[in-house]
Parts: sequence; structure tokens; C-alpha cells
Amino acid sequence: MKPGISTVTDGYYFPQAWREIDTVLVPAGGWPHTLIELARARGHQEHKLLRNTGIFLQDLPHKVPQFSAAQLFQLIENVLKHPAGHELAFLLCHSISTHNSVVGNALNLHEFLQLFTSHSYAISPLLSPHVHYEQDRLVIYWHDNFGADSRLPFLLEMMFTALQVYTRQRAGYQLPWTFHLSHNQPAYIEQYQVHLGKQVLFNARSNAMSIARTELYRHWNYSGLAARIAQPSPFDEIPADIIIPPVRGFLHEIYHYLKTNIHHNPHLEKTAQDFGMSSASLKRKLQKHNSSFQQQFDQVRKHLALHWLSKEGVTQEEIAQHLHFYDAANLRRAFKRWTGQLPGKL
Repeated sequence: MKPGISTVTDGYYFPQAWREIDTVLVPAGGWPHTLIELARARGHQEHKLLRNTGIFLQDLPHKVPQFSAAQLFQLIENVLKHPAGHELAFLLCHSISTHNSVVGNALNLHEFLQLFTSHSYAISPLLSPHVHYEQDRLVIYWHDNFGADSRLPFLLEMMFTALQVYTRQRAGYQLPWTFHLSHNQPAYIEQYQVHLGKQVLFNARSNAMSIARTELYRHWNYSGLAARIAQPSPFDEIPADIIIPPVRGFLHEIYHYLKTNIHHNPHLEKTAQDFGMSSASLKRKLQKHNSSFQQQFDQVRKHLALHWLSKEGVTQEEIAQHLHFYDAANLRRAFKRWTGQLPGKL
């Protein structure tokens, strides 16, 4: 084992149950209802807003039925066709009705993140948060569970704003988050500035939020008065007595499988076999989720490389070996392709 690099060397991870892009998983009465009502209030026509979604207005006040990721991706795509569509991702978390929350008892950021990540299957089923400690900062990386593709910026804007608003309410002060987005700076930059502040970085290596580790155990000054006047949050949607099975989205399960088994240098044929299908079927299923095996494998290797490069005493040669590159030069070329930078620039 190379010093500074932690991997699993004994044992092997086999795929668990997963949810797919057409699996129903988000209650109709939650944020989809709020998004539709906000859109209609801003002039979106109903027939255009719900076109090709399979969603009907009469379903919205009820938690049954549920909607699939595919339906919600189509809804977001329809929303974004309207001139005022982009602002709705930022406004959404301000308008969701409040209930008894699974994260409501957190007394500091550390406790909140523990509760949030353990209930992320319910709170954030379309994007998975992954918490890492990197030197003096805590970083939350966001993983696309179902292949959001062009809808991914909308989902990130929604979750970033929700976390910003919620932690500010609970803490009683504005937490110094930095937001990292892999896409280019959009034309509606003023929405980011108003809702997220100035610490927003575009063309980043990953989609993430980061904050100084010194904020983790700072006591939150949340009082009964604050509880009465605080703005509603999407984190308050899941009642504390509701247990959501921890079933990953398909892309998340692929990612977890490849990352956990990286020391075995997983390839397409072996991955398909472990997922109980042919290579052609796995390719089709990945395509259905707007991805490919190479995209997922490269994403895993990029994230592991970024993590190991943040550690002291780990060389590029060691990382290349663990990520199954022929040599460090090949790692550097791949890293430049993934991030636009050479590893030494970090």
C-alpha cells in the first residue's frame, strides 16, 4: 500500500438495488408542486409547462403519485424555455411549506451535514452529496444520480441556494460558503450574486460547495423566535418519522461500484457481468441515463486523483499506479483533459 493513499484491498463490492431515470421517487406534493405554482405565477402557460411530462395539475396537492427523474427533467426543461425560468431554481427553496424536518435538531454544521447526508436519498434524490475533508476545508461534491445533462445547472442552483438559505437560518449568520460549478458563467449571473453571493467559481474542476473546517463546530444560534420567522426550506419537507430506503440512483451505483473497486481496474465487461446484464445492455442503460462507461470511469478517476493530490506526501507516480495509468505522464495528460489543468497547478 502506498503511503497516503487509502483504498480497499481485500473484499469486493457487488452492486446493490438501484433506481433508474424512470423510477417514481419524488412526491408530487413536494418541490415539483412548488416549482409549477411559481412558474404559473410568472406567466408560464400550463400546456407548455407540463408538455411531455405526464404530470397533471390535479395530482399536485397530493404526495401520491410520485414523479420520476425523467418527468422532472422534462419539467425543468420546459421551465427553462420561459424567459423567467432561470430564476425559479433560486426562488424555489424560499417557497416550500414547512414540516417537521429530519435535520431540524442539528446544533452546528457538522451535525447538520451528518443528518443531511444520511437522509439525502429523501431530501435530494436527484443529486447525491459526498462530503470530503481536504486540508483546512470541508468540501461537498455533488453527484448526478440519473443523467440530468443540461438540467444539471438548475438542480445545482436549487440545492446550493437551499443549503445557503437553510444554514443561514439555523446558524443565525451567513456561512462563508464557496460554490464551485463546472459549467461556464451564464448570462443570468445576477441571480447567483443575489442568492449565493460573490464566492461563486465557474469552470471549476467539479460541482461542489466548500467551507472552512473551523465552521463545523461553531454553535448555531437558533431560537424559538427564529423558528417562527425563518423562511421555509426544502430540507423541512421530510418528516422526522419517515424512513426512506437508501437506494442509489443508477449512475450513483455505477460510480460507487467503480470507485470502491478501483484497485481491481474495473472494465466494461466485468462491470456488466456484476450488474447482471450484457455489455450491450449496460451500454444502453448508461445511454438511457445520458452517460457512458468511459464517462463514469473517468469521473471516478478524476475525483480520486483530486482527493489524493490534496494529501501531503503523495506523488503523481503513486496516483498513476493506483488509477491504472501506464505512468505519471499518462496521468498528467488525462488530468489536463478532465480539468483543463496539470496536476502540478493544484
